[in-house]
Amino acid sequence: MRIVEDYIEVQTDLIEIISAVYIGDYAIRLFFNDGVCKLVDFKSFLETSSHPSIKKYLDETKFKQFIILDGNLNWNNYDLIFPIADLYKGSI
Repeated sequence: MRIVEDYIEVQTDLIEIISAVYIGDYAIRLFFNDGVCKLVDFKSFLETSSHPSIKKYLDETKFKQFIILDGNLNWNNYDLIFPIADLYKGSI
């Protein structure tokens, strides 16, 4: 008996944020590695949240301190982060 395995090479292109620009009033313009650009408004999400760890980002100084880490927006070492698929759609 001979066991044969076929390997299919699957290429997955990961969508990543390559740069982000704070526009103002809790909106960030996101530039993705496939050329797509989205403007995401975080204001209503922050205002309607009742969780203190999210509400604290209504302090605009804190909110503007995001970085791009592993292709995603990241605030304060994963204190606040969003699914990349939602950001790519332009909504949260």
